[in-house]
Amino acid sequence: MMLKIANCQYTAAADESATLKNVLPLIAEAANHGADLIALPECATMLEPNRKNLLAATTKEADSKSLETLRETASKHQCYLLIGSLMLRADADPQRLINRSFLLAPDGSIRARYDKIHLFDVEINDGQIYNESSLFDAGKNAALVAMDGWHLGLTICYDIRFPHLYRQLAQAGADIIAVPAAFTATTGKAHWHTLLQARAIENGIFIVAPAQYGTHAGGRQTYGHSLIVSPWGEVLTDAKEKIGITLASLDLAAVKRARQSIPSLANNTADNHAGGIALKIF
Repeated sequence: MMLKIANCQYTAAADESATLKNVLPLIAEAANHGADLIALPECATMLEPNRKNLLAATTKEADSKSLETLRETASKHQCYLLIGSLMLRADADPQRLINRSFLLAPDGSIRARYDKIHLFDVEINDGQIYNESSLFDAGKNAALVAMDGWHLGLTICYDIRFPHLYRQLAQAGADIIAVPAAFTATTGKAHWHTLLQARAIENGIFIVAPAQYGTHAGGRQTYGHSLIVSPWGEVLTDAKEKIGITLASLDLAAVKRARQSIPSLANNTADNHAGGIALKIF
């Protein structure tokens, strides 16, 4: 069973309307190439570093113009569309945000949601301090969604450094795990390829990682290099440092072959089984 996937790589602006003007043509291009699933990165329509401005620009999910536009776009092109994430107001506290990923079906309906579990609270030597938990609420549930014979696990960016989440999704039946990201240029150069290949190899899964690239408002620099990695750890596509789309056709049989060759999931001992995170299956 084959699945054609397109990663979209671009530089999100601080204004969602400006970003969408660049994103929508990339989605159309990917659809014209026959992509079954088109994947957008984390912060898919807006990357705003200023807390006050970000709060002013965000809404609850029901009022999100970006979500409405992208739902219409998925329906127009009759494809699955992964929105890597949108910044949305939390239901419980309007002064707090959530970083939420969506899988949209070809009819534009929302097939699954995932709120980023692991928040990026780090200080690295790129001149910026990242403290997501000061504004964002962490998600509590992993997410796995059935998609035309495939099973897609949803994660976001910093999650990639927590392998138990990927093991849990693989044990639950994931064939592909998405890792939409806005990885910093500094950490990307050091760890991006290695982490994505490791998660693919450990679990015998495809990894699909659409990423932001370039210099954003406030001087933040993202790494790019949107990847699709095979269950054997091979890099099938790498967008490198440029704007555009990359495409790969994935064969579900490759997952079975990898897991038969190295049956690490089957060999996992009971006391080492991943757990502790509630799993929602869509």
